[in-house]
Amino acid sequence: MTLRPVPASVAKQAELRRLDGNAFFKKQRIGAAIDAYTEAITLCPNVAVYWTNRALCYQKRKSAKAIYISCSPFSIISLHYVDGFCISLLVAFGREWTKVEEDCRKALELDSNSVKAFDLGRGRNPVGCMVEEIWQTLAKAKYMEWELSWSNHAWRLQNLKEACERALAEYHFLDNSLAEDASKDAADDHSEQLELLNEVFCKAAQADMPTQVPDYLCCKITLDIFRDPVITPSGVTYERAVLLEHLKQVGKFDPVTREPLEQHQLVPNLALKEAVQAYLNEHGWAYNSS
Repeated sequence: MTLRPVPASVAKQAELRRLDGNAFFKKQRIGAAIDAYTEAITLCPNVAVYWTNRALCYQKRKSAKAIYISCSPFSIISLHYVDGFCISLLVAFGREWTKVEEDCRKALELDSNSVKAFDLGRGRNPVGCMVEEIWQTLAKAKYMEWELSWSNHAWRLQNLKEACERALAEYHFLDNSLAEDASKDAADDHSEQLELLNEVFCKAAQADMPTQVPDYLCCKITLDIFRDPVITPSGVTYERAVLLEHLKQVGKFDPVTREPLEQHQLVPNLALKEAVQAYLNEHGWAYNSS
């Protein structure tokens, strides 16, 4: 379909709206930028850059911020709520990516050499991008939940430790006051009990302190904890998205063994995935390790 040329005055007005959109974009006012680019498209729909600029805005606009705000340190969010929220978030991301795809396709129709449209719409798998966004958002929410829980646990532990120390001091004070003379052995006994008490509470405080995620739970390429592990015929397990990118960009071979490898040969490592989930359930801090 051939678009009719627009009058110079209309084209100038459209260009002014594009400049407004650029200014809004720089100020992170994405909604206003989308409106400005939409007006430019309405006035002059045959300019590819208007479409790609709006596509970039759709790409940048993420509903994930809603979860981050709702999961502030002053809120206790249940894991079921966060998981459920991410389901609706996936739908929202799907709508945004559909808009990105539509605008990029239109820009390429107008200008087949449009690099920006190609970069926004090419092989970047929208589903893969959405999965990554959701993982990052969910990980942030669950780590914040663990952080809040751990802070409350540490505060209660410290209060209990101080109460035990006071009770022990009162016990020895009463014991010494009833005795005819306070012996050195009684003082030593009090010191020894305080040391044992401190040792017990130190161990309790370190029960779930962040450490290093075991190597067998991490991808050999990214060194991050697995999200979607797949195993190759060579017996090596990788993160699916990273391995697929390797097969596409580097070559069709196993990164470690260098043996020939095709995508259809990858098998989900369900046992390892369950092990990762069990580890994350027990150690919420591990969500912050990738």
